[in-house]
Amino acid sequence: MTALERPTGDPQGGLAVPANRRGRFSRRRLLRDAWKAGGALLAAVAGWTSWELLRPLADKGATGRIKLGAMADYQPGTATYIREGRLWLVNADTHFFALSQKCPHLGCRVPFCDTSGRFECPCHGSVYDIGGEWIHGPAPRGMDRYALSLEGDAIVVDTSKTLDGPDHGAAKFLTPPKGPSCAS
Repeated sequence: MTALERPTGDPQGGLAVPANRRGRFSRRRLLRDAWKAGGALLAAVAGWTSWELLRPLADKGATGRIKLGAMADYQPGTATYIREGRLWLVNADTHFFALSQKCPHLGCRVPFCDTSGRFECPCHGSVYDIGGEWIHGPAPRGMDRYALSLEGDAIVVDTSKTLDGPDHGAAKFLTPPKGPSCAS
C-alpha cells in the first residue's frame, strides 16, 4: 500500500502511513532535537565567553623604544602623559622617570592630580609622589618604571621591560601636597 492509497478498513477515511516512516517526523522528536541543538549552542557560547574572560590580555601599549623629545621640553615638577607608550614622563626636579600608568595594586589607570601634585589611584586610594614613590594606600610598592636613556638630546624610553617601583619607605621625592586632592 502506498501513502496515497486509502485503507479499506479506516472508518475516518484518513491516509495510511507506512510502518517504515512512522515516528520519523513527530513533533516530540522535533522538539527534543531542537532542545539538544539549543543546549549545545548555549554550551559553546558559554565556553567561548569563559575563555574570553579568563585568558590574559595582551598589552596593547607600544612595546619597544619610543623617542619622547628633548629634556628641555618637560618643565620641573610636571608629569606628562605619553599616550603612545601608556606611561607618564615625570620631571621631578632634574630627575626624569617613565612611570607606568598602571597601579601596582590591581592595575587601575593612575592619573596625575595637578592640584595636589601627586598620582592618585581612583580605584582603591593609593597615592604616590611625583617620583612614583608610595605615600599611602593598599599598593605593595611605588609605581612601576621603564628604563630611560638619552640619544643625543632626545629622551628615549624602553617599554619592553617593566622595572618594579620603589619599596615602601622610599621618600626621596616626597613633598607636601600643593593643594587639595583630586579624589576628595
